[in-house]
Order: sequence, then C-alpha cells, then structure tokens
Amino acid sequence: MEQKADRYVLNNGMVLLGEPMGGVESVAFEFMLPAGAARMPEGACGAANVISDWIFRGAGDRDNRQLGDALDGLGLQRSDSVGSSHLSFGAALESSNLAEALTLHADAILRAHLRDEEFMPARQLALEGVLALDDEPRQKVMVELRKRFYPAPLGRSTVGEIEDLERLSPDRTREVAKSCFDIGRTIFAVAGKYDFDAVCGQMESLFGDCPGPGSEALDIGTREGRYTHIPNEGSQVHIGVMTDAVPFTGEDYYDIRLATSVLSGGMSARLFTEVREKRGLCYAIGARYHSLKDAAGIMCYAGTTPEKAQETLDVIVAEFRRLAEGIGDEELDRAKVGLKSSLIMQSESSGSRAGAIGSDHYMLGRVRSLEEITERIDGTTVDSIVEALKRRPFNDFTVVTIGPREVRVE
Repeated sequence: MEQKADRYVLNNGMVLLGEPMGGVESVAFEFMLPAGAARMPEGACGAANVISDWIFRGAGDRDNRQLGDALDGLGLQRSDSVGSSHLSFGAALESSNLAEALTLHADAILRAHLRDEEFMPARQLALEGVLALDDEPRQKVMVELRKRFYPAPLGRSTVGEIEDLERLSPDRTREVAKSCFDIGRTIFAVAGKYDFDAVCGQMESLFGDCPGPGSEALDIGTREGRYTHIPNEGSQVHIGVMTDAVPFTGEDYYDIRLATSVLSGGMSARLFTEVREKRGLCYAIGARYHSLKDAAGIMCYAGTTPEKAQETLDVIVAEFRRLAEGIGDEELDRAKVGLKSSLIMQSESSGSRAGAIGSDHYMLGRVRSLEEITERIDGTTVDSIVEALKRRPFNDFTVVTIGPREVRVE
C-alpha cells in the first residue's frame, strides 16, 4: 500500500508534517522546538527540563489546575523529552479531540504564565531527575559517555546538571524560554486519523503570526577525553564504550545499523555470545546506534565485577574491530529480520510515527516511507557492510567507567 505523507510550511517557516494511518480512531502529534540541551546557554544545562514542566503550570486564561484539568479531560496520553537538538512534547488521543488539544498546547508554548510560585516545583522535578541517576548507574554511565564522546555542546547532558539547575532563577529561565522557543524553526508532526487541511488552517491561526526563524548556528567545541573514571564504592563496575560511526544522513547508514544488530541484536549476537555466554564476564551487555544530525556513534554498556572489568573491556573492543573481518549470511539475515520487525511494530503506533516523521525531516529534510526503509535494509549485503566498516574502522574509543576500580585503556 502506498504511504502518503502530508507537508505544509507556514509563512514564518514552521513545518507541518502528517502521515495518515488507516483503520485507527486515534491521533498523535508532536511539537519539536529547537530548545534541546545543546541549545541551552552556557551555565543553563537542564533549563529545558524545567521549562517543559513550567509552561504547563498555567497558560492562556487557565491557571495550573484548570490547564491540567482541561488536558486530562481530553484523555491525552502526554509525552515530553529533551534531546540534544529539540525539546519535544505532544500526546496521543482520540481524534475528535485534536483541535482542542492543539489550542491548549499553543497556549502553553506561546502564552505560558511562567509565574515565580510555579518555578520551584518545576525546577525540583528536574533536580530529582538528575539525582535519580545515582540510583541508576547504568543510565548514568551512558549520560556521562555521551558528554565525553560528542564535542561540546552536542554531548551536553539531556537530564541536566545539578550546579546549573541550582543556579537557575525564574527570570533567567524565562529569558532562556523566550530565546529558544523559535517557532520559525519548530517542526510539528501528526499521525493517525486527522484532517490535514483542518490542521493546517488551525495551526496557521495559532502560530502564523509568530516571528520567522532566528539563528541556528552552534559553536562546536572539542571532546573531553578518551577515558573517564567515576569512583563508586559499589560491588560492580559499569562500563560505557562509544566509537565513531557514520551519521543518520550518511550513505552507509543502513550498513552500520545492521552491523550494530550483528554486534548486539539478541541472544545470538556477538557481544552477548562472546562476552557473556562464552566467558561469563558480565551480567548485562548491549550496544546500540546513536545519532545526532552531524555526528554519530555506536555505544555499548556492560555491567560486571571489578575483577572482570579489564577483560570485559578488552573483549568488547576486540569484537567491535572483528566486525570488519567479515559477517556471516545467517548473522545478516537475523539482523535484517530484527530491524524490520522493530520497524513494523513502531509503524503501528501513531505516537512513534509522529516522532519518526519529525525526526526524518530534521535530519534529512524529507520523510522516508516505510517501503524505502525496507528496501534499503533488504538491499544491504555482507560485502556492503564490510566495505562500510573498512571505510570507517573502529579505531578510537571513548570509555567511561563507574565503580571501585579503574580499567586500562590502550
């Protein structure tokens, strides 16, 4: 079945995207504002997390309680996230309530009250999100890994930094929101059951008078270093490893995605087999592809004991490098099935599709069809993967460990 994609651009530059889904009565939408962690001013890491909560504590002609009741009354399954480039929020809901939901979200984006008395609860929630990482060392090591792998400010923590959050004031955070809520560079995506003409007309009336895009250039700095150890007196060592890969926009993208699946795509994948099953070095291991617009890497996590940490790291690095020596046909077939299964399951969720088409437009300037993605996966071969790995070999690794003992990084 041919996949239809809707697209409309407001006069101020705001992009509206849509993908209808037959046989559903629900709809999902997502606003992607250029207010991610990398776009926060220096010393305001975490401000986006505060803002994402604060703007919904009263907006338009509704106070905190009234706005919350209005949103809950529409039966929204709300979502929000802070990435490197964007602050995103939206919802999935019954399609007949879409127009009212968009009106309420426009109030929050354009006419949030941002009152001083509502600031402290919003900031406290952001602080608790950072403090919670101490109880989740697996998540913390990956946050610290991205900070050191990507050049500043691209790797800036999407959770926030305690020192920056504690210094934030209501006035300072209002300034950040005003400067970063650039409607002209905002992407809006909708998927499911909707009338695109009606959506465009409403969005024009809600956002059409907002200014056009401002400057989007970022001053890119340098990486922090190859190895960082964070002391912790626990009985485990948490290892994070990341190495360069072709970005989402690169020609070899599908080859590297499938290579990652060969490395870590299930219980028969190489890392699980070689590190956990054959040698018994760790209790948990996994790798995944991670991409920003212009930079990407494959990131790996392993949880082990202090006595086995060094060998665990050495075997992980060896398995990364061994990929370029060759991949079996069965390995590739399993990787293709796994990647396509994940794609099919995501395509059945309106929320996932709204996020995917918005991300595609930001990364590529267009929306990929499911048919295109499937064809590119099916067209990948053992030879094309090996050639891609040889063009961009895994030579340099950024490593972060949390635990009682350091490891040696060659």
